Amino acid sequence: QVQLVESGGGLVQAGGSLRLSCAASGRTFSTYFMGWFRQASGKEREFVAAISWSGGSTYYTDSVKGRFTISRDNAKNTVYLQMNSLKPEDTAVYYCAAQRRGSNLFRTGEYDYWGQGTQVTVSS
Repeated sequence: QVQLVESGGGLVQAGGSLRLSCAASGRTFSTYFMGWFRQASGKEREFVAAISWSGGSTYYTDSVKGRFTISRDNAKNTVYLQMNSLKPEDTAVYYCAAQRRGSNLFRTGEYDYWGQGTQVTVSS
């Protein structure tokens, strides 16, 4: 069982930056692929980024490449999402998620554990 708690969301102007954190419980954090997803009001939850067990491989949706960076610190049981050059269209609730298989990283259904989400609002 893994419990995930996100933090770091807030209100920021377009062009600004935020860093989201996701703290995981348990001693097996390093055995999970971690992902970030987001859900804007009235829309489906969508993939943002994912990172492998060791952090050696990262994956991004096209709309955030070059602006967002996912990273992890296995000693702290934490995954991060550094978001730069934020745009109003990045406004959403951001969720972190965990899965062990490392497959179909873009699909919400492949993840076993989810956090409660943190709101990110980007004003124009």
